Amino acid sequence: MDLAKLHVGGLLVGTDAFFNSQREWIVALAARYAIPAMYDFRDSAVVGGLMSYGASLVDVYRQAANYVGKILKGEKPGNLPIQQPTKYELVINLKAVKALGLQVPATLLALADEVIE
Repeated sequence: MDLAKLHVGGLLVGTDAFFNSQREWIVALAARYAIPAMYDFRDSAVVGGLMSYGASLVDVYRQAANYVGKILKGEKPGNLPIQQPTKYELVINLKAVKALGLQVPATLLALADEVIE
């Protein structure tokens, strides 16, 4: 892995359909080469990634459902305002923290929406 040879200090995995479909493989590679990595969706932290910070998919899907409801009631899609996510989640995986030999400040743990033990 080129990132390991370059002695990269960290990795930020962005929002991308391909990256999301390969989350377990990317998390495993980051762990194998001891590269601290942060992801966009909580699913990556759940499968072993260090941490994630991104839009709450539950909230995003709820917004989409509201849009669909308005369209089914007769609203023209072009008349509806553009929306952005309104809720973001910080998830920290303590098992990954320990495996990487890192320390997470107590204040950051207190701010997290979810801490995986």
